[in-house]
This record gives sequence, C-alpha cells and structure tokens, in this order.
Amino acid sequence: MTPRPSSRPLRLGPRSSAAVALVSALGLMAFGWPLLADAGSAVTDHAADAPWLFAALLPLLVAVVVATVSESGMDAKAVAMLGVLAAVGAALRPLGAGTAGLEPMFFLMVLSGRVLGPGFGFVLGAVTMFASALLTGGVGPWMPFQMLSMAWFAMGAGLLPATPHRSGARGRAELLLLAGYGFLASFAYGAIMNLQGWPIVTGLGAGVSFEPGAPVHENLLRFSLYYVTTSLGWDLGRAALTVVLTLTVGGPLLKALRRATRRANFEAQVTFEAPEKAPPGEAPHRTHVTFDPE
Repeated sequence: MTPRPSSRPLRLGPRSSAAVALVSALGLMAFGWPLLADAGSAVTDHAADAPWLFAALLPLLVAVVVATVSESGMDAKAVAMLGVLAAVGAALRPLGAGTAGLEPMFFLMVLSGRVLGPGFGFVLGAVTMFASALLTGGVGPWMPFQMLSMAWFAMGAGLLPATPHRSGARGRAELLLLAGYGFLASFAYGAIMNLQGWPIVTGLGAGVSFEPGAPVHENLLRFSLYYVTTSLGWDLGRAALTVVLTLTVGGPLLKALRRATRRANFEAQVTFEAPEKAPPGEAPHRTHVTFDPE
C-alpha cells in the first residue's frame, strides 16, 4: 500500500523552531512591556517611541522564513502555494475592513494553518499581513505587530489536536473545532493589538488609561475596561464572521487545500533502485523509481 503524500509542506524543525521561539519571546516583551516597566524607566519616558523599537523584529521575521525554507527544503510548489494563499488573504482583508470588524481573511488563515501545519501557518500569517499592508497602504510602526499577531493566529490553528478518522462526524467535529478556535483567537488577536497601542493613547479616563509603574493587576484591569469599551464590539464582528465562514464554506475549502497539497506532494523524495540482475537469456529489468512522501 502506497503511503499518502504529506499535507504539511512546511514543518518546524530545530532551527526554525528556535527562530520562532526567539521572535515570539521578543514579541511578548514588546507587547507586554507597559505592564512591567517602572514609572521612572527610560522606556516609560519614551512610550510614544516604543512601537518603533519593535520594528527591529521585522528582520527576525524574515529570518524565520529563511530558516524554515532552508531547513524544510521548501520547493517551488510550496513557495507557489504560500504566494497564492498570501495573495488571496491580502485581497480578502480590504473587503470588510472598516465595516464592524468584518475581516474574511481570518477564516482563511485558520483553515490554511490547520491543513498545512504550524510552520506554514506562521510564515503565511506574517507574509499575508505584510502583503496586505503594502496593498492597503497600512505601513507603519504597527505593521510588525500585526505580522506577528497574525503569524501566531495561523500557527495556533496548525497546533490544534487531530480529530478522529475522516468521516462525516469527523468533518463536523473538525469544523466545530476550527470555528471555536477562530472565535476565541479573533478576540485574542484584537486584545493583543490593542495592548500594543494602549500605552500611547491620550485623552482616556483615569479608570482606563495606562498608569506607568502601577501594579500589574491594576493595569490589567484598566486595560480590560479599555478593551471592552473600545474594541470588544469590533472584534465580535470579526469572530462571528470567522465562525460563519468556517461552518459554511470551511468543509469544501479544507478538502480543496488537502487535495492540492496531496497532489503537489511537497516533501516527496525521489530514490533510484538498482535494477535486478536478469537471468541469462532474459532482458535486463528496468530501474525502479520510488517516491517517498516522508
């Protein structure tokens, strides 16, 4: 029985895992520094400049892509798949931007990360957001934050647990799993992005504004109130649309993505077997070519 081709063309190996971990750790520091900085620290004194510091992570994001590509042996077919999905995601984003938080690109990131794995999902999320920023003119100090947040979003879908063997029940269970993840992760994405800009927003009330040097739990409470009053409704639209699209068109799209990756057979290795020695008087046997999907 011939094994089925792998459907995860971009895997997280040791080098790429280390790069993702490094970028993620620095990203968490960049997002969460307001909660840990002292009132008299230099970082707090230059809070308006802090987002620009995170722009230094952009080369590291590129390094993640390079490390993952070089380590996994990503071929032209996988690069083409990455380019197509990133282009589709970037084109989907402007369709709902500015309308109650409706952003259809999020459900595509969930499905792509699920089918193609966490490594592909991380790279796809970052590249898609970068392409979207170029397409919409949304280039600024917030762009690296968006790239990393979307990379986490898509990678998380690839880390979800497997569902039972393929069947009608399995398909419904998987769609419910992805819809639930997309719903919760949409709020997480919005909250993380709000945390990025919250310390430098001026004109807020005393109960919701960032207080440099305050205890972590007090600033978390202020941020929670700020998020609920300013962005919860917007993120609810994104979460609801992600659930609806996942449950309605997620099944056919999952099948299409899996079919495309199986046919592409990204990781197939070609090996040549020596021809068997033919008995005297018989024609020599042909060389056998074997495709190993793993």
